[in-house]
Amino acid sequence: MTRFDWTGVIPAITTPFLPDDQLDLEFLGEHARWMVAAGCTGIVAPGSLGEGATLSFEEKRALWSTLAEALRGNAAPLAAIAATSTREAVREAQAAAAAGCVGLMVLPPYIYKGEWREMRAHFSAVIAATPLTCMLYNNPIAYGTDVLPGQMSELAALHPNLHAVKESSGDVRRITAIREQLGSRLTLLVGMDDCLVEGVQAGARGWIAGLVNAFPAESVRLFELAQRGPSTELDALYHWFLPLLRMDTTYDFVQRIKLAQELVGRVGRGGARVRAPRMQLDGQARQRDQELLSAALAKRPVFRSTLS
Repeated sequence: MTRFDWTGVIPAITTPFLPDDQLDLEFLGEHARWMVAAGCTGIVAPGSLGEGATLSFEEKRALWSTLAEALRGNAAPLAAIAATSTREAVREAQAAAAAGCVGLMVLPPYIYKGEWREMRAHFSAVIAATPLTCMLYNNPIAYGTDVLPGQMSELAALHPNLHAVKESSGDVRRITAIREQLGSRLTLLVGMDDCLVEGVQAGARGWIAGLVNAFPAESVRLFELAQRGPSTELDALYHWFLPLLRMDTTYDFVQRIKLAQELVGRVGRGGARVRAPRMQLDGQARQRDQELLSAALAKRPVFRSTLS
């Protein structure tokens, strides 16, 4: 496919595990195709939601090869690149390119939170490791590194293949600030589910989405309506979806989204299993989310899969 433009709804796909804790690659491909059929433009793996920090290099390479084979030009296979060292992150980037990925989501290093000159060197090494289009992932809440608009401008000037930024600071004003600093140089994407509409209104053109793993049609519809601007249909869908979208912004978001994925019509496949140290929800936490999902499904909106 031609260079991916980082627009549309792009699931951060969950990583499915078999009962013996091995990857369920068959279901990964099936799940990716299901979301693409609903209108998603690309699939990124394995990000935070994909439990990337718990996966080995070989497991990540298997995920990328599976995605590239499953999507076959119908959507973009994208690799999340994160490691504890710059050398390992560069190795991952090159492996993702060799496996058939067409773009990279570049994260800060795990664990170490250095000064900007160190973070700039890390990002630069990964972006320069391949000719693939790259998206910078800014998530100061989760990773402790906040890339400011001026620093994004530095990276954009250094690297012609840096084309986008996933903004997950939780402050929609940051999208406005990035646009002010860089104009249209970088495509902006929302990185937190529960500020999708606000982010699109501020100028975002893409969404790295979480609840899409359970609700792809609703996610695509919400994004398309947000692009069109205010409407009663947008308000109604966002009001219905917000309690679920907020599941994406808690410390146990992986467990919660995987439980939703299992309970919403996909029981028994790629479901709630997580890799230790995470554990599946139980007790009051599981009951809470089961009740939340039951209430949402009782009022689930009905609409055509695409807008006219």
